[in-house]
Amino acid sequence: MSDTGKVVTGTYSSGRTTTVRLVVTALFMGLTIVFSMGNLSIPVPGGHLYLCDMFIALGAILLNPAEAFVVGGLGSFFGDMFFYPTPMFVSLVTHGLQAIVISLIAHHTFKHHPKLASGIGVTVGAVIMVIGYTLGKGLVYSTWEAAYLKLPYEIAQGALGAVLGMVLCWGLGVRKMFNKLLNNA
Repeated sequence: MSDTGKVVTGTYSSGRTTTVRLVVTALFMGLTIVFSMGNLSIPVPGGHLYLCDMFIALGAILLNPAEAFVVGGLGSFFGDMFFYPTPMFVSLVTHGLQAIVISLIAHHTFKHHPKLASGIGVTVGAVIMVIGYTLGKGLVYSTWEAAYLKLPYEIAQGALGAVLGMVLCWGLGVRKMFNKLLNNA
């Protein structure tokens, strides 16, 4: 107990670290929602290439699996709910699983080689996204032909998101800034 009679459960810095992590999670979730919009996508025949995958990949590299799920699963779910609701549950499951797997691989494999672990994570995450959306679209639209026609664009979106997420994280120093922010919290 402190002098004021309140129970002290942790240090000031751990509370600040929790706040920083919450704010960063909310920021990446918001970016995922915004970049799920058609206006901020790349038009392709029969649809769009969405750029939200780069923030899902980046958030998952930086954050723990639960926070990554919020960014990827809930962020894409709400993005779809606001802009294109038909596949929103496919997005919840697919991008949620993608984010969790990226986070687990990035944080628990090759601890002395975090760039390699992140690269493997985003690659596996892109495969999960492509398979999840192909299966999901086949079920949602009840036509496997439509899902197969979109397969090249799903692959392009997954690859683009993985590469841009890695560039933001490692090439532009977002991971270094995130770690510095946590260390100063």
